[in-house]
Order: sequence, then C-alpha cells, then structure tokens
Amino acid sequence: DLRVRHAPLHGVEVPPERAPSMIDEYLVLAMAAACASGRTILRGLSELRVKESDRLAAIAEGLTACGAKVTIEGDDCIIDGTGTPPKGGVTIAAKLDHRIAMSYLILGAVTAEPITIDDAAPVDTSFPGFADLMNGLGLKIAGVA
Repeated sequence: DLRVRHAPLHGVEVPPERAPSMIDEYLVLAMAAACASGRTILRGLSELRVKESDRLAAIAEGLTACGAKVTIEGDDCIIDGTGTPPKGGVTIAAKLDHRIAMSYLILGAVTAEPITIDDAAPVDTSFPGFADLMNGLGLKIAGVA
C-alpha cells in the first residue's frame, strides 16, 4: 500500500553520484525545482549533454523562457525557485526529444499561461497514450496522440 500526501516543494542539492541512476529523471525534476521554494542544485549532469539532444541546454533555455531563474555552471544546473510555478506562455523546441516534450507538457499543467511544444511526435513514439493518461489525471494536453 502507498500513502501519498502533498506538501510544498523546497529546493534540494542532488550530488553527482546520483546522476547515473536517475539521468532520465532530471528533466522532470528540473520542472519541479522551478516550482519549488529556494535553490535546487543538480550536480554532475555531463551525460545530459549527449542524450537524444543537449538536455542540459533544454532545461536552461526552456525554463528561462518560461520565466524561471536557471544557471548552468559547468555540468551543474542551478534553479532558483520562488515557490510558485514559472509564468509559461512559450513554445518549447522539443528537439525531437520525447523527454523534453513530456517534461514541458507536465510543467504546463501548473504554469499561469499554457506551454506549447513545437513537435510532439516523439512523445507518441516513446510513450503511446501519454496525453490520454495525463488528461485522465486532470491535465489538459491537446494535439498529442
């Protein structure tokens, strides 16, 4: 049995030793960090630069465009959250990367203005039914198979 409760998000520091075991989760973690109170530091993310796209750059560029404060120092990502979601209201270049597209679609569920993805085709390739599943949880994702 699982018991799940909600609580305000607070910044954390993730050490570089964690990167290998959670490299695919850093994008969505960065979305959560943009909504958290305080500073989140994600260390040792060099592998994000060589995935399907440069995911480290995608975090910085997309979150900055949404109104969050993000700094990249070497292979570390620093996100200074205000405790509220960033504004949104942008189109994100997914760079044919399913994780970029899905992460920003999830962030769009809490931003004041919608987030659009330039090409959601990779989402259907890697996670058929993603939009239906997320919409079943209360999100409002349109235009994704």
